[in-house]
Amino acid sequence: MDDVDWQRLIDQLHRGDCTPFLGAGACAGTLPTGAALSNRYALHYGYPFSDPGNLARVMQYGAAVVRDPVDLKEGVCRLLRSHGGPAPGDPEEPHRLLAGFPVTTFLTTNYDDFLAEALRAEGKEPHVAVSPWWEADPAAAPALPEPTVDRPLVYHLHGSWSEPASLVLTEADYLTYLVNMVDVVATGGRHPLPTPILRAMTARPLLFIGYSLQDWTFRVLFHGLMRGTPRSNKRRHVSVQLMPEINGSASDAERKARRYIAHYLDGWNISIFLGTASEFCAELRRRMGRTP
Repeated sequence: MDDVDWQRLIDQLHRGDCTPFLGAGACAGTLPTGAALSNRYALHYGYPFSDPGNLARVMQYGAAVVRDPVDLKEGVCRLLRSHGGPAPGDPEEPHRLLAGFPVTTFLTTNYDDFLAEALRAEGKEPHVAVSPWWEADPAAAPALPEPTVDRPLVYHLHGSWSEPASLVLTEADYLTYLVNMVDVVATGGRHPLPTPILRAMTARPLLFIGYSLQDWTFRVLFHGLMRGTPRSNKRRHVSVQLMPEINGSASDAERKARRYIAHYLDGWNISIFLGTASEFCAELRRRMGRTP
């Protein structure tokens, strides 16, 4: 990100012309990472394969052991809730910082309720909704209310820990999600995302926090959305990215990795900030003049 990117993002946040899109990295330091959670359950269930850090596969194996995927998800929700929430009073905590802007729609693939709680702390009354991804026709779900600044919409694309059965967790869940949420678009059916969500994703610039945009399930969804947006209307997005693990034996690996990420995401019209969510929020506050 350069100075132009920062100023554009700050202006957009101040007028609410932005849609935050939060992933697991937004909860770093509060909830366990996907890899840590995967390794924990791999040990618990005696996962026999060589990829104990692959959460979807480990959970698919766990579901086979438990013989009840909803019971497995109930246990995951209890474990995540036991970690508590973000530290109160931290001005650089992503949920708290974003909740202070006049944004009407927030999207997340996280299971937690941290966004809704942060919005309530700001005196707002969020409407929380969960994608019915498991339905054969998710587009048939009840319509959502039109979001406002005082009553923003928080939409969970991959389920919520308040409804354990809604979690996209196992390999089978991810396959069902892709079939029901993406194939309907490819075949010309009604879009599975509610109108307010679709509008927030296609008409406003997106602020991704806590994602690797190289994740294949996310790439499919994002490409599908962007393909349907006229070129003249495409906005410039921002993504907060952690540097992926690099090959230490490769010559000049970090510089090559940075160049590749910048080139890859620029093709999606995305400016990048390489760092943690907290580091991004600290820099955003500094540039807005909110440093203590």
